[in-house]
Formats: sequence, structure tokens, C-alpha cells
Amino acid sequence: MEEIIKTEMLTKIYNPLSQNPKLALDQISLSIKEGEFITIMGKSGSGKTTLLNILSTIDDLTKGKLFIYGKNIFEMSDSEKAHFRKENIGFIFQNFNLLDTLTIRENIQLPLKLSKKKIDQDDFDRIVGELEITDILDKYPFECSGGQTQRVAVARTLIMHPKIIFADEPTGNLDGVRSKQLMQYLEKVNQEDKITVIMVTHDPLDAAYSSQMYYIEDGKIKDHLMKNDDSFDTYFSKIVKISMEL
Repeated sequence: MEEIIKTEMLTKIYNPLSQNPKLALDQISLSIKEGEFITIMGKSGSGKTTLLNILSTIDDLTKGKLFIYGKNIFEMSDSEKAHFRKENIGFIFQNFNLLDTLTIRENIQLPLKLSKKKIDQDDFDRIVGELEITDILDKYPFECSGGQTQRVAVARTLIMHPKIIFADEPTGNLDGVRSKQLMQYLEKVNQEDKITVIMVTHDPLDAAYSSQMYYIEDGKIKDHLMKNDDSFDTYFSKIVKISMEL
């Protein structure tokens, strides 16, 4: 598989010129290949969300290098990075980021319209059908449950057919049943559509749907676990053990 993301000694320091600089990431080097499902775990303040934000080009690094598809992202101009995100990257956030003034249908189709891309009705119908949100398309976000709005956020991401999905605690506002459904769907699009998924989570059960897990502590990679041929339960148990030990 092709290497699509590579970091070399990636370091992030907040307020580097102040009297109290904050070292958020400390010389992170990793490689992610096309079609992998990567989980980044760690306690609050460990640097996991900072790492996700830099990998997704939302935030800037302080030192080191980040390559995506062989391109040094931080040698790009802001407009080049914006175009790169639009063409390659999708985001799923914990707080959904839907617009209450638009219907569910309009929220899903908004990225296409902003990009001036044609709406493929068959593709739209397939995605909303698989996510079981066909019956709420004419409702507004405030009329829907947390589980429904999170599935809408996923549909809005998938309608653009991103090559990489970045997800930040995507099940944080969902109950156990809805969390399982969302994770199974992310696993499905990863395996069937070969979309690379990079997810931050604190939940070992969510992490067990991934193919690899990186555990971050104090801005460093403390452990790296690969699922390989392990069963879901075995992989889950290994993740729990690492989480409890660190």
C-alpha cells in the first residue's frame, strides 16, 4: 500500500517565544499507508487532538516535516492547502458543525454546492439510505436526535468522497448503541471504499475497530499496536491493557 502520510520529528510548541512555552508534541515520527484505519489515543492533554489537527492541516507544526501524498504540506501556500483539504480530506467532529438554518438535505449537500460540484442523486440516495437518515431529510438539525445528527455529519463528509477522513471523538455525544453503529459504518467505508480513517478517541472499544493504535503521552508516542490477525476481542483487550498501564 502507498504511504500517504509521513511525519519526521514533528514538534508542536504553543507560545514558543513566551516565558512559559507549552510543548504539545515532541518529535513525532510515523507513517500511515493508504486504506489504513488509525486510532490515536491518550489521556486529556496528551497531544492527541493536536496531532490530528496537524495531520489534517488545520494547525501548523513548529518543527519537523509533514508529507501527504509526498507533498511537504507546510511548504504550500494557504490557498494551496485549502484546495488540498477540499479535494482530499473529510472531517467528522464531536459537535457535528451542522447549520440549524438549513434542512438535513441542505446540510449534506452544502459542501458540493460550495465546491460547485454536481449533486449525484443516486450517490446521495445511497449514502443517506446506508446511514438510515432518509426519513429526516426535510427536518432541521435541532429537530433531530444526537445519533441522527452525527450520521448526518458523516453523510456530509462522505458525499465529497474524501480519500482521508479525520474524526475527533466522533462518538463522544452518542449512546452505546449509536456509537457501535457509527464505528461499524466507519469500518465499512474503510474496508469497502478504501478510505483512510484517522481517529482520535479515549474509548478502547471504539479504538478496537481500527487496524492500528498509537498511544500518546506527554506529546510522545508511548506505544504502537497493530491488529494484524487478532480478533476484535483480543485486539480490544490489548488496547485496554495499554491504556491502563500508561
